[in-house]
Amino acid sequence: MSTTAHRATQDTPRWESQRSFDELGRPLRDITFCVVDLETTGGSAEGGSMITEIGAVKVRGGERLGEFQTLVNPHSEIPAFIAVLTGITNSMVRDAPSIESALPAFLEFAAGCVLVAHNAPFDIGFLQHFARQQGRPWPRHEVLDTAKLARRVITRDDAPNCKLSSLARVFNASTTPNHRALDDARATVDVLHGLMERLGGLGVHTLEELQTFSSRVSTAQRRKRHLAEGLPHAPGVYLFRDDRSRVLYVGTSRDLRTRVRTYFTASETRTRMGEMVGIATSVTGIECATPLEAEVRELRLIAEHKPRYNRRSRFPEKVHFVKLTREAWPRLSLVRKVLDDDADYLGPFSSRKTAEKCLAALHDTFPVRQCSGRLPRTPSGSACVLAEMGKCLSPCDGSVDEPAYAAVVRQLRDTLLRSPEEVVEVINQRMTALADRERFEEAGVHRDRLATFVRAAARTQRLSALTRCPEIVAARREDDGRWSVHVVRHGRLAAAGRIPAGADAHQYVRELTASAETVSDAPGPVPAATAEESEKILRWLESPGIRLVDVDGEWVCPLGGAARHLALYDAVNQSRLSLVPFDEQRLPPGPAHRPVR
Repeated sequence: MSTTAHRATQDTPRWESQRSFDELGRPLRDITFCVVDLETTGGSAEGGSMITEIGAVKVRGGERLGEFQTLVNPHSEIPAFIAVLTGITNSMVRDAPSIESALPAFLEFAAGCVLVAHNAPFDIGFLQHFARQQGRPWPRHEVLDTAKLARRVITRDDAPNCKLSSLARVFNASTTPNHRALDDARATVDVLHGLMERLGGLGVHTLEELQTFSSRVSTAQRRKRHLAEGLPHAPGVYLFRDDRSRVLYVGTSRDLRTRVRTYFTASETRTRMGEMVGIATSVTGIECATPLEAEVRELRLIAEHKPRYNRRSRFPEKVHFVKLTREAWPRLSLVRKVLDDDADYLGPFSSRKTAEKCLAALHDTFPVRQCSGRLPRTPSGSACVLAEMGKCLSPCDGSVDEPAYAAVVRQLRDTLLRSPEEVVEVINQRMTALADRERFEEAGVHRDRLATFVRAAARTQRLSALTRCPEIVAARREDDGRWSVHVVRHGRLAAAGRIPAGADAHQYVRELTASAETVSDAPGPVPAATAEESEKILRWLESPGIRLVDVDGEWVCPLGGAARHLALYDAVNQSRLSLVPFDEQRLPPGPAHRPVR
């Protein structure tokens, strides 16, 4: 796979000319804000509450550009306690315009602005509700919530809470909030400017930084934004390194530059990542031709460097397989590696515990021997406890002859490679019997064993089908109209590319295939790559729009394979996860009310 490396410290002017607003940021002094406040008859537009007043102030660069104020006739009685709170009475709104007239006038006033409100979901939610009711498309306004921002900035030492009245006192607002729309909007303007002034000292100077600000992101983290400047807007892999060039973290993205920038803003607030960014001194980007290539490279780099801040995929070698041995009296065993010994393997399993569940399901169904070590063709031992319990055919003491034992092994091999019906039927019967006797915990144990086996068998069959093919070449038209092409050999990604505009597609695919990595076949379901890499490739190959250009070999799965049982056991597992114990259930939320300001 061809790649182009980029170091964050490199000077790459060609990317400067392609910067978007998202990366440059829009300076706050150049943004026109429309600060809006509503008064209503209640707390829920969906519940029938109506708007009684709209007030708004338009500002830019600290200067007030205009104001908007109108009472609104709700065409319903204003509750007495609301009238006492706001001072708006039925007689005041009797001759006021309806919301059908007031809303279009406000939207015209706010056109092209960033909307600001204190507790924005309430005010903006009311406006959007009545826009939908009128069949009016809602403009694509960006929204800023001063209450949400204040909770990230204001401490208990500054104010006891983040109500508008409390913040107005903190920032010495020129207008005192009084539950009238225009006055509250004016006070919110002063709060907005106060918050912006305070955050300016923390390096927040653009709308994007203001929208994503979090106190959990330290100033030191924000100062490292320059580490992303040399990265391209392209899919690829990024590596954070420390001052000794050791890899701290590996990640992937469809847009390297945009993703890495989020580590220096509120978009990335994980404690571990904050610690990692504090140590990092450089970021390396590896540009990839396609997102799939980026995902595969990420896996390989994590396995190679084992970065301390990556939690997953660091040790792909730590897996287990269930092995059906090839000997005079075959048996099942747990092993760590796949050998070229003509044996049959099921897996890989990421943990020994999961592999043992699968092994137990097979032993519940097939009474093959469970003792370790090889037996001579003519054993002369004694029966074990399992034999006495009827769970082993006991070839050790001659209780079964070789042909009869071989017939059971053939059934077992067929179950591993082609059809799981024998295991499914036996364990389902056992679960039913246990459930009838109300032994639900024991039935649950068998259910988990069966589900583990079905998933493992389906995974092995899908991986084996892919890895048996010496070569698969596939293509897909991407959103930009260009075709991405991947060459897969024995389950390993050997080459990736994107056909250039105007190029001869057939010639490009021939050249890409000719230059692809040479991959040798090896035994087992995942011989040439990790299971995780092969599964990522499978997901891509099975995604909509894939065109198979060439297939060398037979890419097939058994018709009666384990995959057809997956939907049932996945649904059962999802159902179990969704259940909430009685003592953890919460009462339903009460009626919505407008926060007191």
